[in-house]
Amino acid sequence: MDRSGAAFRRGRLGLAHLVRLVPVLGFLTGAPAGAAPLAPTPVPDLAGATLQPVAYGALPGWSADDQGAAFATFLASCRALAKAPAEVGPASRPRLQPALRQACAAARRLGTATPTPALARLFFEANFRPFAITPTASPRGFLTGYYEPEVEGSLIPSADYAVPVYARPPDLISDAPGSNKGPAYRMQNGARVPYWNRAEIEDGALAGRGLEICWLKDPVDLFFMQIQGSARVRLPDGRVIRLNYDGHNGQPYVPVGRLLIERGIVPRNEMSMDRIRAFMEADPAAGKALRRESPSFVFFKAVPLKDGEGALGAQGIGLTPGRSIAVDRALHTYGTPVFISARLPIASPAPETPFQRLMIAQDTGSAIVGPARADLFFGAGAEAGRIAGRIRDPGDFFLLLPRFEPREAAP
Repeated sequence: MDRSGAAFRRGRLGLAHLVRLVPVLGFLTGAPAGAAPLAPTPVPDLAGATLQPVAYGALPGWSADDQGAAFATFLASCRALAKAPAEVGPASRPRLQPALRQACAAARRLGTATPTPALARLFFEANFRPFAITPTASPRGFLTGYYEPEVEGSLIPSADYAVPVYARPPDLISDAPGSNKGPAYRMQNGARVPYWNRAEIEDGALAGRGLEICWLKDPVDLFFMQIQGSARVRLPDGRVIRLNYDGHNGQPYVPVGRLLIERGIVPRNEMSMDRIRAFMEADPAAGKALRRESPSFVFFKAVPLKDGEGALGAQGIGLTPGRSIAVDRALHTYGTPVFISARLPIASPAPETPFQRLMIAQDTGSAIVGPARADLFFGAGAEAGRIAGRIRDPGDFFLLLPRFEPREAAP
């Protein structure tokens, strides 16, 4: 039997290693003296799917993943669970928050924000139980990708910078404030009417009201900003400002890629954001008409931009490229670890790159609907956009359920 340190690093623990780790496991999971008593976390209901308990050995590529990177991303969620950030998006399902806070307490007891991959793997195994998510409507889940665009803009309008980016209008009335779904209205002659659609806004419905945050060079850039929900705007003097989602006009979002497929303009197996952009840039008039077939329009707000921080997710924290995901907030709780296994078109347009990673749910989106549905965050810039735009692939989802929650939180 291999009892060397290398065996531990590869995730194969012999009996002697397990014996030595018993006190470590207790340290990683148990509540400190004087803390509230704990109870096992009940398996939550997950509409549209079944949850089947599995062993960690059943997670493809689990032992080869860098759980240390996932641990750092999880700690960011822990900070948001401990104290709500100043800027947050639509709230997620709260059911697992007490259990996640208990796991966060165990994470802090490690005493380091940068554990080795082996120690981080041990932490997750000691504090979470894996469950395979099987959607009732399909055998596997579905993955897409998103990113933070970097676009050219100016704080002053000109012939070169003529595309306004609007802040949330004060007359926008929503049935669900803070939500990224549902209708929105404005008052007209004492009655509520649907808010202006994309074509009406582009034609000047909001002009002259002082809502312009900045102006862009390219209307296609604005369209993709609205799909992604955030952007970095590089100004002529080299400064960069960050814009983040701050509501929408309540009109339906129509996937323009689907329209191009249905009309035989782009083959389904070649569809990507790059193909959509190429179509719009090759024929600006047709591109404008296509954009207007999706009447949804997104509003933004300026948020602080810290060095090295990813786009701001709905949990109110900077996202981590390759470790943060957007999920259906009505079904999942922000901060929940989810292991994903798939083959994706990352290295090339063909779905051949193994993707087997522990991800953390930190964001949401109006198109992210379902129990095994995720948007993978790939970072900022053109290359991240090229990769994200290719992702439309099946994948296997495994929910990591915290093992314990405070006894008073149990239903």
